[in-house]
Amino acid sequence: MNVQKVIKRIVIYMALTAAIAIMLYPLFYIFMASIKSKEDSLNNPPYALPTMPTFQNYISLVDTEFPRYFLNSITIAVIVLTLIAILGALAAYPLEKMNFRGRKLIKNLFMIGIMIPIFISLVPMFGIYNMLGLRDTYWSVIIPQVGFSLPMAMYLYTAFLKGVPDSLIEAGYMDGAGTFRIFVSVVMPLMKNTTVTIIIFNFVFVWNEFIFANTFISSSLVKTLPIGLNDFVGLYGLRDWGITFAAVAITILPTLIIFFILNKQVMEGMAAGAVKG
Repeated sequence: MNVQKVIKRIVIYMALTAAIAIMLYPLFYIFMASIKSKEDSLNNPPYALPTMPTFQNYISLVDTEFPRYFLNSITIAVIVLTLIAILGALAAYPLEKMNFRGRKLIKNLFMIGIMIPIFISLVPMFGIYNMLGLRDTYWSVIIPQVGFSLPMAMYLYTAFLKGVPDSLIEAGYMDGAGTFRIFVSVVMPLMKNTTVTIIIFNFVFVWNEFIFANTFISSSLVKTLPIGLNDFVGLYGLRDWGITFAAVAITILPTLIIFFILNKQVMEGMAAGAVKG
């Protein structure tokens, strides 16, 4: 019996090791390719390890438009995530914890937004942005991302708020606090893990967003990283693979850093939403 348990455990560990290796291999390949010289990339197979590792590809990125694209992506991500967290919490709190006529109808209208495909809105938004002069601006990418992300953020917030006792809010009123003060001082601290979960999940989509940026942005002054990577394609489709992979490596780095730092809060936020929702 003990032998069977040992064999079973070995098989499980081997399967887990294989799964981890499969998931990590693309990251390993990107980093290895980013430290290859141009000659190394041309003369050796793509899967070969670099013969003479160099960080010149990363240094060369400084002389391109990549730093501008990186700053644009950071700026857009910060604004979008801030608006999603603030507006989502402000909308979810009264819809879940306050009684007023039409509350359920308004909540259902917000939830319908989850089912609306992004693609059907591109043509109308393109015309509206042209009319308002919003094309080739940050707001042409920020507005639709906030709009399409709010329903899911509200869903997670309301799922958590269902488990917050009404007596806690009533105690705040009895102490003389107003609605906004209770929301800021009592409710928001309780939603910390849910907020972190919403920010991280939306950060992945905002950071990698391509559809809106490719549709509404053509000026290099406001290009984001996903569409800016096309600049590394040269004449006749030729590409400097070393610089390209260096740009890709830096592009995925913020997502990895944020997830590894805040993954505990993400798990706690998801568990809280599942149990209390």
